[in-house]
Amino acid sequence: MSATATRTTVVRSADAMIETPTGLKPVLDVIPEHCYVRSTTRGLFLFGRDVLIFGLTVWGLLSTNNPLLLVPLWLLAGISVAGLFVIGHDAAHDALFDSKRLNAVVARLSMLPSLHAVEVWVFGHNRVHHRHTLKQGLDFVWHPLTVEQYRELGRFAKLRHKLEWGPFGAGAYYLREVWWNKMVRFTPPTRWAKQMRRDQAIVAVYAVGALALLVALDGAGGIWQWVKVVVVPFLLFCQTIGWVVHVHHIAPDIRWWPRREWNRFRGQVEGTTILWGPPGWDFFFHWIMVHLPHHVDMKVPCYRLPEAARAIAEAFPDQVDVRPIRVSDYLASTKACKLHDFETGTWHTYPA
Repeated sequence: MSATATRTTVVRSADAMIETPTGLKPVLDVIPEHCYVRSTTRGLFLFGRDVLIFGLTVWGLLSTNNPLLLVPLWLLAGISVAGLFVIGHDAAHDALFDSKRLNAVVARLSMLPSLHAVEVWVFGHNRVHHRHTLKQGLDFVWHPLTVEQYRELGRFAKLRHKLEWGPFGAGAYYLREVWWNKMVRFTPPTRWAKQMRRDQAIVAVYAVGALALLVALDGAGGIWQWVKVVVVPFLLFCQTIGWVVHVHHIAPDIRWWPRREWNRFRGQVEGTTILWGPPGWDFFFHWIMVHLPHHVDMKVPCYRLPEAARAIAEAFPDQVDVRPIRVSDYLASTKACKLHDFETGTWHTYPA
């Protein structure tokens, strides 16, 4: 490792590594059985409430061009799209309802405003990110570069990296790396190609159909209306969800692992956070910040995550990262966590 790279924190001590499990069974055993009970009524209520908020926000955006109203409406639209996405995320895990068909329908409807094709998302998120969380070379979400890899980048790529890994770049990162590269440009594996292309077509019909409808109703002005109700909320969603995923898995005391050293406990427990938001936070975010139990078992519905989190934190107090959501923590992470040494488990800032 180059001496010019500034070292920050060694993530896990050797003693802690020896004492912790390697698999998830001890963690699964402490989750109360009640946490797996799903309520169709509650799931439909959360979905319907979010659809109503999003619909009212769209109506507001279509009704005004006053900047004093547009800005707060856009902020609400971005958050409401993120809320719907979290509901869709739960349904895509088959965690929201007992019915697989109902999960499939709600997942597709909920993810339309965020322009996500469900089966493509399932492949990248459920099959790759969840199975290989923080594993070098496999988990693609916020996968860090080493100092050596960063040195090999061209000038533009270095500037882009500094933007995306800075305090204001989470949306740009998510838009490019997750949505564009893994959702739009993604080449479906043959096994799932039919389902993935179907869901990509559903999203395309939604986006293009909304544009065609608005242009038909308002002529050229429909393009601006489409930007207001589809494009801007989508971009604000990317900023929101990019930040959400960052704080789930990136911090000075969270390390990424070489494949030979990775195990499920390190990835799903030590590599994920439990973040408690202020009162009212989960009205929109549906407990997604209480993220660790979701990584331990994707079948726990979102509204049961707090109970599961408390049980896991009580059983594994030395391994579980539990803290309130703080802007200062995020700023500290974006300052310290730029590049990673996978062999020593240390984060580094940029080399001089």
